[in-house]
Amino acid sequence: MATINYLTRIEFDFGASRLIFDLVNEIGMKKPLIVTDTFLSQSNIVGDIQSLLKSYSPILFSGTPPNPSEDALGLAVKLYVQEGCDGVIAIGGGSSIDLAKGVALMATHDGPLDQYAVILGGISKITSRVAPVIAIPTTAGTGSEVGRAALITLKDGRKLGFISPYLIPKIAVCDPELTFGLSPSLTAATGMDALTHCIETFISPRINPPADAIALDGAQRAAKWIEIAFKDGSNREARWNMMMASLQGGLTFQKGLGAVHSMSHPLGGLKNPVLHHGTLNALILPAVLRFNRSFCEDKLQVLERSISSDSSIKLDRFIENLNSQLHLPSSLSEMGVERDVLTQMVKGAMNDHSSASNPRPLTQQDFEFLFDEVY
Repeated sequence: MATINYLTRIEFDFGASRLIFDLVNEIGMKKPLIVTDTFLSQSNIVGDIQSLLKSYSPILFSGTPPNPSEDALGLAVKLYVQEGCDGVIAIGGGSSIDLAKGVALMATHDGPLDQYAVILGGISKITSRVAPVIAIPTTAGTGSEVGRAALITLKDGRKLGFISPYLIPKIAVCDPELTFGLSPSLTAATGMDALTHCIETFISPRINPPADAIALDGAQRAAKWIEIAFKDGSNREARWNMMMASLQGGLTFQKGLGAVHSMSHPLGGLKNPVLHHGTLNALILPAVLRFNRSFCEDKLQVLERSISSDSSIKLDRFIENLNSQLHLPSSLSEMGVERDVLTQMVKGAMNDHSSASNPRPLTQQDFEFLFDEVY
């Protein structure tokens, strides 16, 4: 069992989730709210954790949507307050973990929600009053279990980022065993999410050598093991390494992301079609790498030497080939996005907090070009 202290406490190994009773006791929670989704609420994963916490009488909220929303957040906060909860346990992918962070924020801070968004100057408004969160990821992709951000779609359709060191879960419980049941398609989409995080943070122009080292190692792991996990979901070594790559991507968020996320965030706010964040990142990444290349050539060459057996293959081509092997879509139109929403998406990307840490400065015309490239 590995106990890692970096930004927060991380329990990482097969079977780590079975430590949950002791961890809740250590934090001092008396009545936790479990935040998850409908599918997982009916699974052995949630059932086993509820059984381990039986003496705490945990309250279950299972209404997390595919992209966490202000409406769902309101329902979860209401339940938290009504039941007198004093902490949150997130079980699931990035959506459940982000929603749990939102509950921890809004159960302890006055509304409205949007005042705490990064682009509206909300970072300083988030205080240490945030309720404690224990995050138990069941996918290997978002890294939200160690991230300081939560992405939530507001009632008006804006998908905004809420960032604070106080939003980092108190403990991340990373149990690769919980990912054995992931389908090949979710393994691919979430795995490419992790790889994108590592790549985007590595090429971010902000100076943070420790984060660079973590991101590079995470990119190597994800590139090496994602196809194996996709083809054989029961491969323990592949599942362990993909969860570690996901964790590493989350640890490097401190450097900021880039245009891939600037574009995927507003797309993820669409109500129809409902789009998976990791799939969007995989699709958008090659075009953004080509766009950024002249501004981060040296770092892209480091990545190419590190993750491919043939360093002569440009990283954008490597990602396109990998997407094809993982049976991921190659265009937004293939995913059901209508062209007439792209103007709205450009506006959303321009206003997204991730744009500030892209290697190449971005204009409206640049985003129009990039959205056209991936459409």
